[in-house]
Amino acid sequence: MRNYYSLQTFLLFLFVCLQTFAQLNAPRGSQAASVSQTVGITEITIKYSRPSVNDREIWGKLVPYGMKNLGFGTAEVSPWRAGANENTTISFSDDVTIEGEPLAAGTYGFHIVVKEDDTATLIFSNNSTAWGSYFYEPSEDVLKVDVTTNEIPHTELLTFSFKEVSATSTTASLNWEKKQIPFKIGVNVSEVVLESFRQQLQGQGGFTRQSWEQAANYALNNDGDLNEALGWISDAIEGKFFSQKTFNNLQIKSKILDKMGKKEESEKLAKESLELATIFQVHQYGRTLIANGENDKALEIFKMNASKNKNMWPVNYGLARAYSAMGDYKKALSYLRKALGNAPNDASKGRVQANIEKLENGQDIN
Repeated sequence: MRNYYSLQTFLLFLFVCLQTFAQLNAPRGSQAASVSQTVGITEITIKYSRPSVNDREIWGKLVPYGMKNLGFGTAEVSPWRAGANENTTISFSDDVTIEGEPLAAGTYGFHIVVKEDDTATLIFSNNSTAWGSYFYEPSEDVLKVDVTTNEIPHTELLTFSFKEVSATSTTASLNWEKKQIPFKIGVNVSEVVLESFRQQLQGQGGFTRQSWEQAANYALNNDGDLNEALGWISDAIEGKFFSQKTFNNLQIKSKILDKMGKKEESEKLAKESLELATIFQVHQYGRTLIANGENDKALEIFKMNASKNKNMWPVNYGLARAYSAMGDYKKALSYLRKALGNAPNDASKGRVQANIEKLENGQDIN
């Protein structure tokens, strides 16, 4: 009997505790939100709560200018929490710059000191788990940058957005009432991508030839380390269990060598690559030469393609492009008319016919 009452007493105590401390999940006055943007392969995410203006005086009143003692927590004076409720946080999957200043990858508590002169100081803190800025500690600041604010049309709900995005940067902004607080986030996309490749090549991605080709080609075209790129593409070509010599990887290696100033080696590989090329790969290579202004070389390539693949699509089309690039529209027209006869489908015939009309009007078809 004693054990029974002991159990009943314990269960009653547990029930009272649960009733005392349990809280139901109910809607907040300032709803939680998040917004994300990718720059290159770098993920940027801002998490915050969205208060309304609700006919209140915001700047200098609800949100004080400068730092202020909030009357709670451990901070002597605090910045604004850049939202409501918990810390507003901002996360970066890779190293970035904020207004040109470096900031390491990670998640930061985000605070703002709003000023009367249409400027603001942004604070990125190592403490991203506190409630608001009641426990703000200056020694935890990782970065502080000053920005200029803008006047905007009325925005009722506090809103973070990414208003501009380029290949290597984005501009994030906080918009509330009639004030916008923007800040530019920069990413060294090439280095981030190449570092990602280095890691991936050590994992499952490193077991396929195409991965090494992709990494080398990206480094070639995005100011990567050419010696590193040369090593990657050389492994794709020979010496590894996945290696295979192809037109594409010989072309990549040729271009790397050319960029390194090793012209003779580059030209030798380019010629070797053509022995492995399909009719369409040779055609595209010739078009690349025309785009680079190497019209004489392009004509040689298109003639070679025609000699190996007589009267096949698209060798006549290629010769037409080469002669057009050299200004010999009469010869170009003769080859285009041949190309029209062996074009494989209506779409191809339509493109050829359109180029015939361009040449007849004295226009280059390249």
